[in-house]
Amino acid sequence: MPDMSASASLAMTHLVSFAKEVDEDKVTPGVLGFIVFAAMALAVWALMKSMSRHMNRVDFTQVPDPEAEQSAAEPPRADGEAAPAEPSGQGGKKQG
Repeated sequence: MPDMSASASLAMTHLVSFAKEVDEDKVTPGVLGFIVFAAMALAVWALMKSMSRHMNRVDFTQVPDPEAEQSAAEPPRADGEAAPAEPSGQGGKKQG
């Protein structure tokens, strides 16, 4: 290693001594694990931002269906026929 400067040589000496201190039986994710985790975090962030943008474009206003309202207002009779339509405002109650 004659090409190395003194600081590079000193750094390599410290790294080698640090590597000897690390327990050989431990498993650590290392730099590759961090890179994979960071890439997944960025992908989730991008997907959430895209989903938020798409959800903001959705128009949730719904036009009521007059046929559905009419059938919901008239409960079915026991004999299976539809109940006769009553004038609105009366509601089948006697006033008096």
